[in-house]
Amino acid sequence: MSESSASIYDLLEHEEEQQPRAARRSSGVRAWLRSAFAAAALAAAVVLGLRMVGVGVSPAAIFAGFLALLLIRRVAQALTPPPPPRIRFARDPERGEEDGSYNWAVRDALGSSVNRWEAKLVWSQGEPERFNRAVLPVLAELADELLRQRHGITRAGDPVRARALLGEPLWQFLGTPAKRTPPPRDLAAYVAQLEKL
Repeated sequence: MSESSASIYDLLEHEEEQQPRAARRSSGVRAWLRSAFAAAALAAAVVLGLRMVGVGVSPAAIFAGFLALLLIRRVAQALTPPPPPRIRFARDPERGEEDGSYNWAVRDALGSSVNRWEAKLVWSQGEPERFNRAVLPVLAELADELLRQRHGITRAGDPVRARALLGEPLWQFLGTPAKRTPPPRDLAAYVAQLEKL
């Protein structure tokens, strides 16, 4: 068997993606002529159809309308941004396939979750009512889910054991509405306590 230098990414890449963008575009004259012929064909069909039902219209106006629509479409296609670059993993035999750092520029579920949490925390900053309505219930659900998964209990089902596992500060925080929005240092301590469950 002969060894090929093509990677799996090269094999799965679509043919159009391999060609340079400039090579894919046809010459300007051909494109304009194609648009003019398409507009003429569409205009002829519409004029013929309208005359069959007894409506008289100007063929030049119909042609101009179709030509304008096709030209607007062509300009819109030309102005579309290029597709986002494909992410490829560098194959460095000394480092392995990935360096372990997270790419925050890529839109994925983790980045979206972090952004949602950040937005909720910023939105509720200095507003205890908002914090109690938007953040505290989610943290309480998270605590219940962690207790259920790791210990087989919930706060409501076994409050004595749940209180012992959560610790008194976290138990009080989750059980009582905040009179003021907790500072980031306290939130970090509560999250660290949840992670220890």
